[in-house]
Amino acid sequence: MGCFKNKCKVNKTYKKYNEMRLGFNPNKDQETASLTYSHQIIIPVYIPSQNDYFKNSLTILKLCLDSLFLTVHKKTFITVVNNGSCDEVKYYLQELYFEKKIHEVLETPNIGKLNAILKGIVGHNFPLITITDSDVLFLNGWQKASYSIFENFPKAGVVCPTPSSRSLRTFTSNIYWDNFFSRKLAFSKVKNPLALKNFAFSVGNPDFYNKSHLENYFTVSNKNEKAVIGAGHFVGTYRGEIFSSLGVKYSNYKLGGGSESEILDIPVVKKGFWRLSTEDNYAYHMGNVLEDWMNDEVSKLEKNILEVDFKLKSVKASSKWLYIIKSKIFGKIILNKKIMKHFLIWKGLSKEGAINYLI
Repeated sequence: MGCFKNKCKVNKTYKKYNEMRLGFNPNKDQETASLTYSHQIIIPVYIPSQNDYFKNSLTILKLCLDSLFLTVHKKTFITVVNNGSCDEVKYYLQELYFEKKIHEVLETPNIGKLNAILKGIVGHNFPLITITDSDVLFLNGWQKASYSIFENFPKAGVVCPTPSSRSLRTFTSNIYWDNFFSRKLAFSKVKNPLALKNFAFSVGNPDFYNKSHLENYFTVSNKNEKAVIGAGHFVGTYRGEIFSSLGVKYSNYKLGGGSESEILDIPVVKKGFWRLSTEDNYAYHMGNVLEDWMNDEVSKLEKNILEVDFKLKSVKASSKWLYIIKSKIFGKIILNKKIMKHFLIWKGLSKEGAINYLI
C-alpha cells in the first residue's frame, strides 16, 4: 500500500513538471533564414566618462555614426559594442537601436578593443566585415571604392579606405612575392596629399609623412584599377571568411601588445590574401579633439540611396607552407630596410627617395 501511494505521488509530481512544456518549439530543426544584409560594420566604443581625454568623445562618436548612416547602402548591418562606456553613451546607443538606425548593440564591461570586436563577429556570417574605430568620419563612396578593390584584386583580404604611404612594410611581403618581377608594382602619384597631412595631425604627429611620402605611394595595378599596398588598423573592410577559422577567442590586452596584429593582420596573410588600401581617401580619422571641419564634412554628405548587389568573389585560401615561405622566410628578407631600399630603387624611386621613404 505504501509503495502504491509513493508511486502515485511520483506520477503526480512528474505530471506537474511535465506540463511546463506543452507541444514543440516551432524553431526546432529549422535552418536560419538567409539575411538580406551583405556587409557588417563593427564599432567598439569605449567612452568611460566625458572628462579629460574623453571630453569630446561622445560628440565625435555621434559624428562618426551620422556619417555612417548617410553613406552606407541598405544591405549594411551595423553592430556597436559598448565596451564599458558611461551611462550617457549607453542611453544614446540604446536610443539609436530603438530607432532602428543600428541593428545590434552589445553591452560589455571594459574587456578591451579586440575582445569587443570578437564579440561583434561571433554569431554572424557576413561575406564582408568592416571593423572601425569610433572616431572615423566616413565619406560618400567609401563602400563602392572598397568593393572595387575586392573586385579587381581577387586576393584582397582587407581594404582600408584611407591610403597610407607608410604601410608598404606591414605584413605585405606576400604581395611582393606574388608580383616581384611584374610591372604592376610601381610608385604612383599621391591623389590626396592633404588627406595624408590631416591624418598626421589627427594622431598628433604633423611630421608622420615626409616630402617623399606625400608625393608618391607604392601601388599594385590591375586593368584600370590601382590599390595602395598595405592597410591601416583604424578602419578596414575584411573578407568575412578570414575570421571563420581565427583560432583566437580572447586577447590578454585591452589595447596594443600585438593584439591587433594577431587578430587583424596575421589571419589575412595566413590565408594568402593581400592587405590593400583605396588610391583616394574615403574617410577621416578625427581623434579625440572636436574641430569645426568635422561638422562641415558631415554636413556635405549626401544620403546613399543606391541599391547595391555586390557579390564577393570566392578565392581559395593558400596553404600553411606558402604562408611560411612568403611571409616568414621571404618577408624577413624583402622587408629588411637595407634590401627594401634597393627594391624600391628597382621599382622606380631615386636613391635619395628610397632612403627618405624608409625613414
